[in-house]
Amino acid sequence: MSAYELSEAAEEEERRHKRAPWGVIALVLLTGLALIRNGSGEFDIGPPQPASAAAADGRIAGVLGRTPAPLPYAVPVRVRIPAIRVDAPVMSVGLDADGWVGAPPPEDPNLAGWFTGGVSPGEKGTAVVVGHVDNKLGPAVFYGLGALKKGNRVEVVRGDGKTAVFEIYGIEVFEKNNFPGDRVYASKGSPELRVITCGGGFSKANGYDGNVVAFARLAEVR
Repeated sequence: MSAYELSEAAEEEERRHKRAPWGVIALVLLTGLALIRNGSGEFDIGPPQPASAAAADGRIAGVLGRTPAPLPYAVPVRVRIPAIRVDAPVMSVGLDADGWVGAPPPEDPNLAGWFTGGVSPGEKGTAVVVGHVDNKLGPAVFYGLGALKKGNRVEVVRGDGKTAVFEIYGIEVFEKNNFPGDRVYASKGSPELRVITCGGGFSKANGYDGNVVAFARLAEVR
């Protein structure tokens, strides 16, 4: 193994040690995502909400049995969801001073955040991308997330030049006060992705009372 490979392996090992167990991260994310409620929620038509038929059941037509091999670590740089016309840069978000997951700046409506405490999109495990549903001026990057259907695709462009393409197998909305962290974040033993924004009911006092979650599994690598 060359000196470069040894250095790269050491960096990857350090990244893995910095990742908290998902049992802990689930609670942290549940708290942190409560911050993503800066939207006004006062537009004539609110963001679409998932249909009950879109609940995750673990099946993906045309994907099971042909899941690509996991990819190595690489920072995501862009996310595209053609079905809802999302094409946005991705910034890294970690934990803030209070131990909550940081969200992208709300004043930038077309910006998503990748949580660095988990795996990168395409690695074995569950990667997490978050973004605002709206801000004071109108809809934001994941406003249409609740309108997605099973079979829609999420494309994540990575810093290594590869694009990890995930196929959605479920869209659900969960109450923030009863968020199923283990179900949402736990590793399924293959490369998966969760795309999360706010949803559910809205009040001026508390913002959105839920989170919309898109469940997706790696289907293709370009």
